[in-house]
Amino acid sequence: MENAHIAPVVGEEIPRGHIRIDGDRITSLGPGPAPAAEGAERIDGTGCLATPGLVNTHHHLYQWASQGLAQDATLFEWLVALYPVWAAMDAEVVRGAAGAGLAFLALSGCTTSSDHHYVFPKGRGDLLAAEIEAARTVGLRFHPARGSMDRGRSAGGLPPDSVVERIDDILAATAEAVDAHHDPSFSSKLRIAVAPCSPFSVSAELMTESAALARDKGVRLHTHLAETLDEQEHCLEQMGLRPVGYVEKLGWLGPDVWFAHSVHLSDADIDVLAQTGTGSAHCPSSNGRLGAGIARVSEMLRRGAVVGLGVDGSASAELTSMSGEMRQALLLQRARYGPSALTVRRALEIATLGGARNLGRADEIGSLEPGKLADIALWRTGASFGAAVTDPVAELVLGSRQPPLARLLVGGGTVVADDELRTAPQDELGRAGGAAHRRLLRLARERGLTTTGEVGPVAGRM
Repeated sequence: MENAHIAPVVGEEIPRGHIRIDGDRITSLGPGPAPAAEGAERIDGTGCLATPGLVNTHHHLYQWASQGLAQDATLFEWLVALYPVWAAMDAEVVRGAAGAGLAFLALSGCTTSSDHHYVFPKGRGDLLAAEIEAARTVGLRFHPARGSMDRGRSAGGLPPDSVVERIDDILAATAEAVDAHHDPSFSSKLRIAVAPCSPFSVSAELMTESAALARDKGVRLHTHLAETLDEQEHCLEQMGLRPVGYVEKLGWLGPDVWFAHSVHLSDADIDVLAQTGTGSAHCPSSNGRLGAGIARVSEMLRRGAVVGLGVDGSASAELTSMSGEMRQALLLQRARYGPSALTVRRALEIATLGGARNLGRADEIGSLEPGKLADIALWRTGASFGAAVTDPVAELVLGSRQPPLARLLVGGGTVVADDELRTAPQDELGRAGGAAHRRLLRLARERGLTTTGEVGPVAGRM
């Protein structure tokens, strides 16, 4: 790859330089054309910006099949409306939703995605295997987090009892998922995390046992935390602690943990996360869609906390792209804290290296450096209307339209070229996502669900 403006995230930018790849790794980068190499493919990056591939650290891929519902709800109202719908999902729904969601991510410059799947209706097939299959088809690095819920309404939780599992079953299924799928190797395209859903849907016993299981297996821990004021009130009322204090009591802090959202944090909470190396996935579009608030990202970064980006589930952030989340994060921080709160290059950093840190892969991905994996996004900046923006990083982050994606490499292999997915038929994956939506709503309707208004069991059209 040569003649590109290289924004490596770590180190100085190279206005017109090259990146040399051998196998799945970057071997060198620097100014000027690439050194001659017999038989090598030469990618012309003239007029392009090269960045690390974007890293998505929080998603719910199954929610591609439930977009557009409960449109004006708070988080708790939205969950109450959609839990019964999600209870109808099967492996076919998950496969179609995950394929469409991951293809959409790839087309927005994403090379690595996590996924938090925590609804496992009995007798509906192997849902985790279905999304792993979809990730292999699309070709992204994939970090599925085996989620769980054991605290239904009868135990003071939010979800209906029909969608929770027994602790013993959860721990056994989670251990089985790690043993069957987790690949800890440097070039791994598949790693499993342990991920009880949230403090309002999970017992303290499950949180504690899950942490012990993850640490015994050597894998990471993930959960939702401090997303809304409702959650904070729930924790204070039922646990007697704020969310961060509660998870600290349960042993859920450390460099092997990352939380989703982290919107409502005190100064002391931020300091605890920074001091323990605990990460957070900032999901600005979802937080805005649900009216949850604006996370204190600029303050978290200033105090040394680890922050990455996440698009969150498509049912709370419809058609949200990873490239668009950089812009959204920057705009919300500036709207709340002023124009210097987050720079375009810091926004790029949290979308790449920050995400790699959340996933425990900062030595492998997240920046363009010799020895790291060749996960690279090549953006065609300066074309057409973009010609008026002289800073290519500013065009990428500030523009409301993503620059064309000339090439997306995962481990040196082409996943996207000229804005088209090359690993699988793009249109077929999109249609499969639509079919998953129709199938889920049909299955939900067969279970007796009806439309009852804006926030009812199912809001919107059936």
